Amino acid sequence: MKNFISAGGLTKWFNERVSFEGMVEHVKHKTVPEGKHFIWYFFGGSALFFFIVQVVTGLFLLLYYKPTPASAYESVHFIESEVAFGWLIRNVHAWSSNLMILSLFFHMFSNWFTKGFRKPRELTWITGVFLLIMAMGFGFTGYLLPWNKLSFFATKVGTEIAASTPFIGDFLVRFLRGGEEVTGATLTRLFAIHVTVLPLLAAMFVGIHLYFVQAQGMSHALGEKLGKEMKFFPDFVYREIAVWSACLLLLAFLAVYFPFDSVFISLELQEKASAFDPTPMGIKPEWYFMFMFQSLKYFPGSILGMDGRVAAVMFFSFGALVLIALPFWDVWAHREKRHWFPMVVGVGILIFIIVLTTLGYLDTGH
Repeated sequence: MKNFISAGGLTKWFNERVSFEGMVEHVKHKTVPEGKHFIWYFFGGSALFFFIVQVVTGLFLLLYYKPTPASAYESVHFIESEVAFGWLIRNVHAWSSNLMILSLFFHMFSNWFTKGFRKPRELTWITGVFLLIMAMGFGFTGYLLPWNKLSFFATKVGTEIAASTPFIGDFLVRFLRGGEEVTGATLTRLFAIHVTVLPLLAAMFVGIHLYFVQAQGMSHALGEKLGKEMKFFPDFVYREIAVWSACLLLLAFLAVYFPFDSVFISLELQEKASAFDPTPMGIKPEWYFMFMFQSLKYFPGSILGMDGRVAAVMFFSFGALVLIALPFWDVWAHREKRHWFPMVVGVGILIFIIVLTTLGYLDTGH
């Protein structure tokens, strides 16, 4: 028993069961390519950091949040005003959600432009795109939980758009709402998806994605000569810790000096939701949905006999398929060649998102 309690005995016990030394040896021999694109490697790690913060702060919020129309708004107010540091935890949760999605966008486009998806990393790319979609799903399902006017009517608009999905639109809107209208059933359903379904799926995909990254290593940019490499441990890990520390400081600064609701939501829209209230002015989605929301305004009512909203949903569904299938249609990257077409598509998508998002915030109409 004494030998087991000793550090050496405990290490041996774990090593016999989980091959701990084998994992340590793998990490010690793992390297990371250095180069002018080195900075982009850290956005994946920062997204992981913000995801961990989401889980930790979300668990604290779960202790006090009540997912019912009668109590949701009041429980959020209680967290912010009565629970010790509750206001800080909620603001960290809100900001980390947005920073996680922003990091994932940077991570995705940097891999697009450096061709980080080329053979044998196709599945790494695909799991990464699904993680971005899930992160946006976290944002959508969590939006209604404060049960204020903005969250209520934005969810109503968002689910109405989902109703335009070809073939499954009616089913999808009833599934999300739990009925024909946004009610308490909608709150309960989105809460369940937000705290159980999505976290389980995200944890699974994060594990798979990290496995691929560790097994295949980090890719160097297409056309960049293989040169100096850095040891993953301790050199890269120490730099990653420094980035995580900077992310933590940024979160603390934003949460303390720029409370999320005060910055992005007017006082009127922070009031408790009521289904009997008229839809207020200024209802807009979060920034990462803004380009889709704004795009709907430019689609005509009918396109070749098809409803404009249905056409818009099909357009964005096609865009998602283009992202997922990128490793399979950019055949030039697998030949270690650059071609103008994939680059133009990527830049075009990026410009489209930035311009439509900007127009969405500048638009003061209903």
